[in-house]
Amino acid sequence: MALHVRGVVLPADEVRDLWLVGDRVTFDPVPGAVTVADRGFVLPGLVDAHCHLGIAPGGRPIRSHDQARELALTDRDAGVLAIRDAGSPFPYPEFDDEPELPRLARAGRHVAPPKRYLRDIGVEVEAAEVSAAVTAQARAGNGWVKLVGDWIERDAGDLAPAWDAATMTAAVEAAHAAGVRAAVHTFSEAAVEIMVRAGVDSVEHGTGLSLDLIDEMARRGTALVPTMINIQTFGAIADRAREKFPRYADHMIALRDGFPEVVRSAYQAGVPIYLGTDAGGGISHGLVAEEMLLLHERAGMSTMDVLAAASWRAREWLGFPGLVEGGLADLVVYDADPRADLRVVREPSRIVLRGRVVR
Repeated sequence: MALHVRGVVLPADEVRDLWLVGDRVTFDPVPGAVTVADRGFVLPGLVDAHCHLGIAPGGRPIRSHDQARELALTDRDAGVLAIRDAGSPFPYPEFDDEPELPRLARAGRHVAPPKRYLRDIGVEVEAAEVSAAVTAQARAGNGWVKLVGDWIERDAGDLAPAWDAATMTAAVEAAHAAGVRAAVHTFSEAAVEIMVRAGVDSVEHGTGLSLDLIDEMARRGTALVPTMINIQTFGAIADRAREKFPRYADHMIALRDGFPEVVRSAYQAGVPIYLGTDAGGGISHGLVAEEMLLLHERAGMSTMDVLAAASWRAREWLGFPGLVEGGLADLVVYDADPRADLRVVREPSRIVLRGRVVR
């Protein structure tokens, strides 16, 4: 059954009629199509570009496909119709084409240093094994590899790079040789510098970015996924660690407090920024609207650029075409203009995924 949608279509800012035939968009009228929205503001389906369907609340691996499916549906019902899973300890390739679930760009398991990351989440390897692990995890995903660039180093009592610079550079090269893109988790100043200069495709979090590195990211076109909701949890992390690791605790607080200005500087420098919540573990699913508001209110991104970071630009980056002729039939409709009041994104009035109404 073909569907018909009419409204102000963004980013073109034109009142248009869309027809959804199967999983594709056309601007050519389709006789007999059922109208499912005849007013409002229409966006290509939202994206959570840093999400973990394989990690349960509390930071442990999920136990079943049903649990992963439930998490994906929570995101879908918030308007997220495409997800980049930035590392999963639980494999679910069968979800790639499941019609009820958001589209997926997936990494395999995190590639992490031994005994310095969340228990049972990553593949933990010594430096000599990193490139081989990256190659293996490239096959486990469908276009991405996730590297853990830093974590607390207990002997130092602070954040430290996961491996030496040569190993981390070789890891990025191994990902590219395998035909996938590399994303890196990084909080610290030292690790993010290594990885940006190594040519990583996507910096996740990036609290340690300097102005020089921001300029380098802009020059290279390296993406930043700030996960501002996640960074707000640094205070609680510091409180738990302070007795044993006071230097680390102070560092985490300083990174948290300086982060809005880091993201603002990246935005002003022209770094590609995409929205990600880091849902999974300590962050609940379905918070895409709250992350959008943080990017606007705390990092100073315009409402239009926030919408782009969460919708059409992010979809293009991940290879999921938007509302163009022959594009994918994923869209969200809002009763009011989200450019005038971004809080509107909390309440989509219609959600269509793969040409099917889900709300």
